[in-house]
Amino acid sequence: MTDRSNDRANPEAAIKDPDEWVTGAEPPTAAQESYLATLAREADAEVPEGLTKAEASKRIDELQEETGRGQ
Repeated sequence: MTDRSNDRANPEAAIKDPDEWVTGAEPPTAAQESYLATLAREADAEVPEGLTKAEASKRIDELQEETGRGQ
């Protein structure tokens, strides 16, 4: 039987730069758009139209910093 224990798993190993995402050029997901709208409202910021999935991810990171949600 295979040991599927996560004792040695590194959660940061799964984090990839959005610029390297295979799907980064696709439109943002509905979840990204919704969260961006929430963060933008809290930060009193604008969300540019036509963001890609990768750009939306980066903007989410920026807005999380501004709103304190990224801690």
